[in-house]
Amino acid sequence: MDLTVLAYVIYLAISIGLTVWVARTLSTNGRIFLADVLGGDEKLADAVNHLLVVGFYLVNLGFVALYLKSAHAVANARGLFEALSVKLGVVLLVLGFMHLGNVFILNKIRRRGLMERELYPPVDSDGWTGTGAAPAGA
Repeated sequence: MDLTVLAYVIYLAISIGLTVWVARTLSTNGRIFLADVLGGDEKLADAVNHLLVVGFYLVNLGFVALYLKSAHAVANARGLFEALSVKLGVVLLVLGFMHLGNVFILNKIRRRGLMERELYPPVDSDGWTGTGAAPAGA
């Protein structure tokens, strides 16, 4: 087998495995975060979580496929490791940036939701917020 083809096979196996592992990790652990971001709506959190995972797979696997082609043929074992290190390093960086981007956006949504909840302070059943003025009839 040609070493370039071997490099492609190893690259695809590791890249696809990493993509699946990261997607499952994000899906499992991100569900709780999404439920909080979406105000405790579990069904909506599951739906958004699934959509994010599908998008994550599409973007990452599409990138892995586009980045498969190598400009140079692999001639020896050293070239095989060098080609794999560059390709896998770029895939890992893309996975990391996508993860950080998702967390950043979801955190902004979460903060906005928390600010909206804190915009109006809770009011006692008598309608008095304790701002210094006595309630009518007190």
